[in-house]
Amino acid sequence: MTGTLTDRRKGAEKRVERKLSAKEREQVVQECCSARYRNLTPYEIIPDLARRGRYIASESSFYRILRAEGLVRRRPIRTVAKRPQPIELKAAAINQLWSWDITYLRTKIRGKYFYLYLFMDIYSRAIMGWEVNDREDGTLSAGLFKSLVKKWNATGVTLHSDNGGPMRSATMLATLQMLGVVPSFSRPSVSNDNPFSESLFKTLKYTAGYPRAFETIEEARSWVESFVDWYNNVHLHSGINYVTPMERHTGQDVAILEKRRLIYQKAYILHPERWTSKTRDWTRPGDVFLKKANHQNAKKIVA
Repeated sequence: MTGTLTDRRKGAEKRVERKLSAKEREQVVQECCSARYRNLTPYEIIPDLARRGRYIASESSFYRILRAEGLVRRRPIRTVAKRPQPIELKAAAINQLWSWDITYLRTKIRGKYFYLYLFMDIYSRAIMGWEVNDREDGTLSAGLFKSLVKKWNATGVTLHSDNGGPMRSATMLATLQMLGVVPSFSRPSVSNDNPFSESLFKTLKYTAGYPRAFETIEEARSWVESFVDWYNNVHLHSGINYVTPMERHTGQDVAILEKRRLIYQKAYILHPERWTSKTRDWTRPGDVFLKKANHQNAKKIVA
């Protein structure tokens, strides 16, 4: 038998010719902690050392030494920064909390749009006012809002909107300050912070008879006028227990809902066997919340 016999028994002295010297280990630590490399991984350090004409050890050796020196730790998983909790707004009566927005109305000329400015009362869901214009402009929205505050005597209202240009325009903000109106804005990059106006626009564009495009601004204004009259005075809104927005806004819904309750109660007394559960709840909806802190418990808003 030729060659050198190696003692492979457990605990036997091992050959250590390949082991890095103390000086080389110190060089690894010094390089990794240097200003040039302290923010890089061994997989980035070693190629750069080679480019500079140096080789100390392999990547695995670098990591092994760094772990032994306590210089390697697991990086925390990057997570999306938590959005700040919204400031909850509550409407317990009319003219306490309004919402407004602007939506596009398509025209028959490609690339051209009209713009519907629309203000609503969140408590009653009633449309307080609107305009159709050929441009988005903070001066136009400020003028419309000023006239609506006077019309509805809503000087103490809080006005909510998204972060669009007209909403944050200097003219609009100056008008709000002059009227003593508190502005409220959606959180940046949060798509559901202005749900009442968004829901209303969806109702508008999905209602029967909505034109695919308008030919003139007069045609658009005429159609929106008809829609607003239907929405405020005919449409039974599911979010306010199937009364019209104006019935709730004027308080007529109290008598309407009580009448329904009595009718259902009478029907139950006459034929209780026909009811598998309690009669329908015709209670008047109470406070309405905007930007509710616990979104999981917030009710879906339907227009």
